[in-house]
Amino acid sequence: MKDKYNMTLEQNVFLAKRNIVDYIWKSAHLEGIDVTFPETQQIYDGGNIGRLRVDEIVTINNLKHAWQFILSTIEQKADFNYLCSINALVGSNLVENAGNLRSGDVRIGGTKWKPLLPNKNVFEENLKKLCEVENGTQRAIETMAYIMKSQLFWDGNKRSAMLFANQMMIQNGLGIITIPIEKREEFGKQLIKYYETEEIKDLEEFVYHHCIDGIEF
Repeated sequence: MKDKYNMTLEQNVFLAKRNIVDYIWKSAHLEGIDVTFPETQQIYDGGNIGRLRVDEIVTINNLKHAWQFILSTIEQKADFNYLCSINALVGSNLVENAGNLRSGDVRIGGTKWKPLLPNKNVFEENLKKLCEVENGTQRAIETMAYIMKSQLFWDGNKRSAMLFANQMMIQNGLGIITIPIEKREEFGKQLIKYYETEEIKDLEEFVYHHCIDGIEF
């Protein structure tokens, strides 16, 4: 796999800050929140949207805080504890024990497949193996997919995985992984296929071709 973008760290941070509301808006839609871009901007700026539920507004604000955390710690090592910190922000005021490993079973919509109970040691060992993937873009995509499939937390796994992967992407000037609203259904299908078969190629190619944002400076 060839990197689509080759920016400096500073250029990639600029890109992220410039488009942060757009990334939050798309992530909100991935979670099924029917919010417009102007409404997302209003919430980001501290406003309120009367037609949205309180939990939907909290979800959007949590994404804002998680992105701010990523950008303020962009050179920090991306490890298990870092991922837990992201999930704690994503699930704040929404999920009990956000940032802590789940201790019971969860079901995934759209499939009969069920993830195993999370094991910190197994996760860290697999994360170490993923760090050996030579290409940075491929490494970030595969890490994101693995974290999504692991379902380490009670909720917010996709959001946490994407933020974690984007910290890796930005560190290396590779762009931003973001799922376009018109591609979210196909992304969901590819993700379920990966869950059920462990074949990552189609998901990886889909993300590579449709879900990486960047600028040629």
